[in-house]
Amino acid sequence: MARDSLTALVALNRFGFGARGGASGDFLNAASDPRGFVKAELARPSGVLLEVPHLQSTPALARAIFEYQDQLKQAREAAPKSPPPSAGAASPPPAEQKPTQPRGLSLNTVATDIATQTGTMKAADSGGANPGAAAGEVMQSGAATPPQQPQAQQPLQPLNIIQKTFRAEALARLQRAVLADCGFTERLVAFWSNHFCISANKAALTRMWAGAFEREAIRPHVLGRFADMLKAVEQHPAMLFFLDNQQSLGPDSRAGVNRKRGLNENLAREIMELHTLGVGGGYTQDDVTSFARVITGWTFAGRQGQLGVPGSFVFNANAHEPGAQRVMGKIYEAGGVEQGEAVLADIARHPSTSKFIATKLARHFVADDPPPSLVARLRDVFTRTDGDLKALAIALVDSDDSWRAPLTKFRSPYEFLVATGRLIARVPDDPGPYLNGLNVLGQPLWSPAGPNGFPDTKRPGPRPRG
Repeated sequence: MARDSLTALVALNRFGFGARGGASGDFLNAASDPRGFVKAELARPSGVLLEVPHLQSTPALARAIFEYQDQLKQAREAAPKSPPPSAGAASPPPAEQKPTQPRGLSLNTVATDIATQTGTMKAADSGGANPGAAAGEVMQSGAATPPQQPQAQQPLQPLNIIQKTFRAEALARLQRAVLADCGFTERLVAFWSNHFCISANKAALTRMWAGAFEREAIRPHVLGRFADMLKAVEQHPAMLFFLDNQQSLGPDSRAGVNRKRGLNENLAREIMELHTLGVGGGYTQDDVTSFARVITGWTFAGRQGQLGVPGSFVFNANAHEPGAQRVMGKIYEAGGVEQGEAVLADIARHPSTSKFIATKLARHFVADDPPPSLVARLRDVFTRTDGDLKALAIALVDSDDSWRAPLTKFRSPYEFLVATGRLIARVPDDPGPYLNGLNVLGQPLWSPAGPNGFPDTKRPGPRPRG
């Protein structure tokens, strides 16, 4: 079979993470059969899973962080009370402020910044950097700088359980992406993880759970059905906590009446606007409110374990709004958790959802303004197969539109750094340089500024939602 060099580049870079360096043979394999090279990973569904022995489940991580927080509380209570400061005592230094993210960064600038930070990267991403030492090194490079007394460096603080977990999850994800043959399935994981995003920056729980959320709710369904992924995502404790559904009480529920609190519409709104139907997808504010009533009681068990295993999804009947609800013209009879699951199943199959998902997928892989014929084809496949995501991925690769479109897509910061790691043929053994590189490039791992995720176009997008 004749080799097609240009199409091989499309296969490797449009659908994957680029060729691996060394003697991998990626370019030759892609040139021999570009479409087959990309689709080969789809024939290995188990390859999407990330089963690493030391990575724990969400309930196990919940137990670990609750124990860690209890230890901190006990340590604070056991510490001797500090005497009040005297009148002449110096006031404490102001809290450290995070540096402002510069705009208009080029990749060359970023590469330079990363290189100058090499000595402190491990500490920086875990919050244990010694800024004084780093600043001293920079100052010493100037000829006119007066000599300074050497300062004793503060010992780096050991990583806590939250930092260790986040770094372990990040490293496992990065290693999988660097080692993958093409990287198409890992690109799909990144796409769906950003589509159904949470933010590790919200609180300790979301940082602890960010990797587990992707492993448990996203990866098992990347080549499965959209409706199954949707249900797994919306019932995962990380999403429920991120969008505050554990705070949502049916106004007429037992808990709502007793506590005089009501609905939180965050989860219902983002499911409709960002996860399924999209803006202008045919729903109204009344539908959002009704859907929010339907999913009251969707929560997770807390540290006391009164409703179930801490960190697991549970349905709290005492918080659920009683009665039937009308959502998008359909009446959903009174029930428990199945009432919300019925709404999810219906909107997963709604025509607006098929169009929304088809457009986002084509935009992510092919072009900021994807060919309408490609979007139409993906929409039809999504509808005809009842949201079969493997069939959708195959349709994307099989479409001539996906290969003819000009190579104008910019790599995301994550794709750029992974492609670099693949090119130098070095399997990462420390996530620090990657995590700090993503911070410099403005897309910290699993930490978008709002529930709409990171933008998928090179044009400035709308302001982060949050």
